[in-house]
Amino acid sequence: MALNRLPSELGKERHWRTRGDPFQGVWDQVRQQIEESPGLEAKTLFEWLQREHPGRFSDGQIRTLQRRIKIWRVTEGPAQEVYFGQKHEPGKLCASDFTHMTELGITIQGQTFAHLVYHFVLTYSNWEDGTICYSESLESLTEGWQNAVWELGPYRSGTAPTACRAR
Repeated sequence: MALNRLPSELGKERHWRTRGDPFQGVWDQVRQQIEESPGLEAKTLFEWLQREHPGRFSDGQIRTLQRRIKIWRVTEGPAQEVYFGQKHEPGKLCASDFTHMTELGITIQGQTFAHLVYHFVLTYSNWEDGTICYSESLESLTEGWQNAVWELGPYRSGTAPTACRAR
């Protein structure tokens, strides 16, 4: 009888194991090892298990342990760092911020120099500039940004930015 399906499409999905878990009796020991040292690789743990239990684990079982550790790390292991890739395009974006510098303990003639730095950076090229300031004010922001644009120089067309000409 023609079913108009491939043999691989006929098989039913199974939800049971075809053989017992060889690491069931030692999984608590393995889990304790990776909780204490999350950087341990499955191969290192497998070699450790072979030394601790001679003859119990064959070399062909390493892949099973690797899968089991991978599942544990995803479901129960330490939180993973989330990374969002960013695509920076030239001339599209800059960033700026104030950094409190007093904690560095800079002194001038024995007196603590309490100050901030306005930091400006072009995100594509990582070109940066800094201006010393004394408060996080609009005046400090404007001065820092204007100094950075002056330092950056004129646009490619040869004309200076408006903010620079106003100085």
